[in-house]
Amino acid sequence: MISIIGRRNSANVQKVMWTVGELGIEYTRQDMGGSFGYSDEYSQLNPNQVVPTIRDGDLSLWESNACVRYLARTYGKGSLWPADNRTLALADQWMEWQRSDISSAFFPLFQNKIKFSADQVNADQMTAGADQCARLYHQLDQHLEQSPYLAGDEFTMADIPLGTITYRYLNLDIERIELPHVARWYQRLCERPAFQYHVMIPFGANAEEWLQEEINNAKIQ
Repeated sequence: MISIIGRRNSANVQKVMWTVGELGIEYTRQDMGGSFGYSDEYSQLNPNQVVPTIRDGDLSLWESNACVRYLARTYGKGSLWPADNRTLALADQWMEWQRSDISSAFFPLFQNKIKFSADQVNADQMTAGADQCARLYHQLDQHLEQSPYLAGDEFTMADIPLGTITYRYLNLDIERIELPHVARWYQRLCERPAFQYHVMIPFGANAEEWLQEEINNAKIQ
């Protein structure tokens, strides 16, 4: 059984939860991070004090995309972990793009829009993040014109990190450019039960609502 440590409303935790849901892996989840804080024991497992961390037997692993790769490689060969090297390379590429490009643009936007109190909001950061997200999602839209999923014709681990962020991006109260191919890809994700359960979780519209939603999701597996 996989042990997943991290609060349910964390996007990085949601990547891992969605992965185990797709693979049908038995798991337990423990709240950590955010309003739940970090225990001394957790800090020994993950000195970065971020979530998630997973435990599988005697292995402890952190960094969310690394956790997704590990679970896909160990339990999902031929499905989430593509069988051919070309598709695998493309899946890996898009996971790296999510980590380096989309994340750096989206999270400052999301934090200022949802997580920060009024006196913490940086309007310039929010505007810059929105502009950068628009540029990057246009790039993604052009790619998805060529194939139904990020790495080709089938759903793979590549779709999980970007799909998790895209749920939040498309549900923020902001102006967005038209993204018809992203919209079709996203609709396919919304049809997946594991995505519905682990990712499509309300996150509120401000810091107070964010905290309340975090509390609402305590202990839910």
